[in-house]
Amino acid sequence: MNQSDIQKALNNLEERYAKFKEMNLKLDMTRGRPCTEQLDLSNGLFSAIDKYGYKTENGIDCRNYGGLEGIPEARRLFAQILEVEPDEVIIGGNSSLNLMYDAISIALRFGTGPNSKPWSHYPKVKFLCPSPGYDRHFAMLENFGIEMIAIDMKKDGPDMDAVEKLAAEDEGIKGIWCVPKYSNPDGITYSDETVDRLAGMKTAADDFRIFYDNAYVVHHLTDNPDRLKNIMASCKKAGNPDRVYIFSSTSKITFPGSGISALAASRSNIEFIKKHISFQTIGPNKLNQLAHVHFLRDLKHIEEHMKKHAAILRPKFDLVLDTLERELGGKNIAWWNRPNGGYFISLFTLDGCAKEVVKLAKEAGVSLTGAGATYPYGKDPRDRNIRIAPTMPPLNELKLATELLCICVQLASYRKMLENGDCA
Repeated sequence: MNQSDIQKALNNLEERYAKFKEMNLKLDMTRGRPCTEQLDLSNGLFSAIDKYGYKTENGIDCRNYGGLEGIPEARRLFAQILEVEPDEVIIGGNSSLNLMYDAISIALRFGTGPNSKPWSHYPKVKFLCPSPGYDRHFAMLENFGIEMIAIDMKKDGPDMDAVEKLAAEDEGIKGIWCVPKYSNPDGITYSDETVDRLAGMKTAADDFRIFYDNAYVVHHLTDNPDRLKNIMASCKKAGNPDRVYIFSSTSKITFPGSGISALAASRSNIEFIKKHISFQTIGPNKLNQLAHVHFLRDLKHIEEHMKKHAAILRPKFDLVLDTLERELGGKNIAWWNRPNGGYFISLFTLDGCAKEVVKLAKEAGVSLTGAGATYPYGKDPRDRNIRIAPTMPPLNELKLATELLCICVQLASYRKMLENGDCA
């Protein structure tokens, strides 16, 4: 486009933008939250205990103390989901983030096993952070004072050449964050090669841990879901059975505020973590665990349940993707992913435009995830990534929000091109 064409496009876009501002919108797309229709799918949880009773299959009264590692049925259910053994699972409360926080806290204070040195005894503790990634992972590390090293994401997962090089040369690098299936926000599923390289790579730290947040393991949007290789099996085969902590939850299967979570790891890791958790609580909410087991039953029933979620979400993702293609396709000012599952669409603008896009959208009444939030310390070095969360708004609101977003992307891009003289 030459300068004249860009200016004409800007004039039209500014008129459209002004009309949106006149609507006085108040739309929120900041986080990946289930919508009301999705939450309604799990209302059967409320009657599960009344229907099936409050005792486990082996007679445990779930109204009482005890059962630190979770009831057997819940451990078995998550073992199916995560492809591990039931005794390799601890069941937690509604938040897998809580389990992640505990795992880091225990490692900092007590180490990762009976004979390991606490991480806090090292001069500096560092984590590898595939980016764009999950902002709450990064916030957690920042809260602990752990240094974050950004790693570029590729089409098959994190840049493993960079991961292997850094992990092998620095004993202070103690871990890596991973969202291996339908990653947040890119929607990428790690390749078999990536999983095997993570499991078998040489690390300078013998207590290196993979924090494997498999949050979207059953959250498919298509009838041909991505397949993820079993990292626990890969770690065992590589001779590193203690390397991985796998996290998951029912937060977007049932109720985010009232679900259950799980940590899967080697038996030695489970025993070590369980020992330290025992000082926090006498026992978890076993009634909620039992209700989930009664309601979800097994992996087959979970898959059927998640097809109902997909039927609600797929039109929303299709709407956003179709709008992006219609408004931005072929203009070389934005790129985006087409995920097969998960909760997000990752949009990339021209360098230096993401913050301006989010600002323009906010001024017109649409709140987006902050630009930079998907990178350590909230700083996107190229200022280009925007996480789109299509799940919560109803379709009519989502349509308006996406159209406005596209207008804002074009406004920011063309203004930047004029400013820099990037015209044909």
